[in-house]
Amino acid sequence: METLLNIMLIRFAVLAGCLVVAALLLFTVALALKRRGKLDEVRRYTDPAVKAGLRAAARRLEGRKPATPRSRDRGGR
Repeated sequence: METLLNIMLIRFAVLAGCLVVAALLLFTVALALKRRGKLDEVRRYTDPAVKAGLRAAARRLEGRKPATPRSRDRGGR
């Protein structure tokens, strides 16, 4: 059991580390673009793609059934 928990902890640490590295890389790219004065140009090019992605995500979420809250009155735990 301890080995399994260690593996899960290592997996979580690797995933968290990858997310931190990706965020730092994105911040570095944005900062470099801002210093060169090209950040607004990049925003104009990426804006349609971001909007399309958000519309696709909204369509995907509309197709799902709403989650029902769990009732404590049913006697279950």
